[in-house]
Amino acid sequence: MAERFANRKDIRFLLEEVFDVNSLTQYDYFKDHSADTFNMVIDTVMKMGSEMMYPVFQEMDKNPPRYEDLQAKVHPAVRVFLDECGQGGWLNADWDYTDGGQQLPNMIKFLCWFVFSASNYALGAYAQLTAGAANLIREFASPEIKEKYLEKLYTGKWQGTMALTEPDIGSSLGDLMTSAQATDQGYYLIKGKKMFISGADTDAVENTVNMMLARIQGAPAGAKGISLFVVPKYRVNEEGKLEYNDVNCDGIEHKLGYRGCPICQLTMGENNDCHGYLVGKPGRGLGYMFQMMNEERINVGIGAVAKATAAYYAALEYCSQRKQGRRLSEKDQSLPMVPLIEHPDIKRMLLMQKSIAEGGLSLALQVSKYLDLIKVLPEEEREKYSLLVELLVPVVKTYPAEAGILATSAAIQCLGGYGYCQDFPVEQYFRDIRIDPIHEGTTGIQGQDILGRKISLGNGKAMQYFVAEMLDTIEGAYKFANLQGMADQLLQSINELRVVTTHLLDLSAQGKVEEFLADGVLYLELFSLITIAWQWLLQAITSSTRLQEGSSALLENDRLFYEGKIYTCRYFFSYELNKIYGLAKRLTSNEPVTVEMEAKFLQV
Repeated sequence: MAERFANRKDIRFLLEEVFDVNSLTQYDYFKDHSADTFNMVIDTVMKMGSEMMYPVFQEMDKNPPRYEDLQAKVHPAVRVFLDECGQGGWLNADWDYTDGGQQLPNMIKFLCWFVFSASNYALGAYAQLTAGAANLIREFASPEIKEKYLEKLYTGKWQGTMALTEPDIGSSLGDLMTSAQATDQGYYLIKGKKMFISGADTDAVENTVNMMLARIQGAPAGAKGISLFVVPKYRVNEEGKLEYNDVNCDGIEHKLGYRGCPICQLTMGENNDCHGYLVGKPGRGLGYMFQMMNEERINVGIGAVAKATAAYYAALEYCSQRKQGRRLSEKDQSLPMVPLIEHPDIKRMLLMQKSIAEGGLSLALQVSKYLDLIKVLPEEEREKYSLLVELLVPVVKTYPAEAGILATSAAIQCLGGYGYCQDFPVEQYFRDIRIDPIHEGTTGIQGQDILGRKISLGNGKAMQYFVAEMLDTIEGAYKFANLQGMADQLLQSINELRVVTTHLLDLSAQGKVEEFLADGVLYLELFSLITIAWQWLLQAITSSTRLQEGSSALLENDRLFYEGKIYTCRYFFSYELNKIYGLAKRLTSNEPVTVEMEAKFLQV
């Protein structure tokens, strides 16, 4: 393993053997690409991660942005990285040729984000934010806005942001207060405050383009009154030159982790001269944002997978080298000490980390392939994959974030006291990953989303398609004697999911909305464990197939790799999947503790 933050062999295994990314080249949209193209892309981003990003990973954390001269002063590597992203076409690689893109599959694009995040999450965030803003403009903005702002964004010259949150408005976006007053000059006057805006107003770029939600004066209350605007720090005037747009950075936050990228407080319109340019139609802003939200939530999940992966490899390296104690069966103190990795409890913690990281990446690529198929299949065949994406996005976003916290914590534990110190990077991964259950919709929102909306999508078709996918995998697993027990276990888990889901939907039908949704997070956890078990069974099928086909002809490293995959699958089914039974017992209980308890019992 040349890189310290990811495993190229695992990336190629998932891409080529489990999900067969090369099969996409049969479609016209991707026909210009090949296995060589995809390998070249992965090799290039791995080189960027190793040579440009990872070397400043800890440095950017120890020297975070400073608020000076009404601006965030960031590490010089940010400018270098954004230039490289622009020159290499990384910010719009998946776009159509007609839009200046390379028509790369989502599977490849998301793996690029994975490598960037694993090598230096804070640095990679600048690119992801800019790509997200550019995507919104490309999808929904007028030709005039595109002409003025789009090229500067996708070439990395300007920074893009998503400006949603306000000082008193977090997840409840329907209550936002930032206002937009119409003029007869082709723009709106924006007034208000935003906070927690990642990457806004830095000295790495000459301009920041904020994709901002605001309410047009006179618009109705709630989500229906929200519109989307381009609100740059410097607007482009009729001569094509930049002029100040009455957007001020009031300060930056001091954070637990993710320190290399500032989150800024913005004030718009203090001088009544902040121009905002309407994107799309009035009142559709939140809808536009949520049309792009699937991608952003997948990005968050991949970022969490990346940090858990990097922490795992740091722990693996340490445990392979550090000698401590002797085998449990040995009492002779004169015998030499053994590496930490020889101890069963250390192996348990490493297997837990590996199962979370590689299981989460597998699911992200599964959903990415669904997105690619939506792009190329006939319209009548897209419904299945569209519904599967909608159903699984809360899992892609949440499981790596929540389980990744446990995984990075285990990485610290593997290193013992050194893990708690800054000599090794695992403490930073632990701090950095804590933002992911909050970003792009908290875990609580994701739980309510999957239970309250997603399981009923298409009159239940989404769940039917999901179960059918798992049953197909189970059928494939029955061909291998070593996987049949796990196939049975996954089948039993699906039945458990059906029982729990039916019970909760009955509560909803009775009008017991709070009881129905109160434990949405626990339902999402149960759903996620079953989903990741499915992904591990897929990987075990592929590994068993390769071992059976290759037999003695396999290289030793390949044989160990495939056997390691099967052991990790066994771990997940034995240690992690079994947790669903406690969750199921709670979810089918008739004790609505959190609903019935009044807040005053906690406030005395």
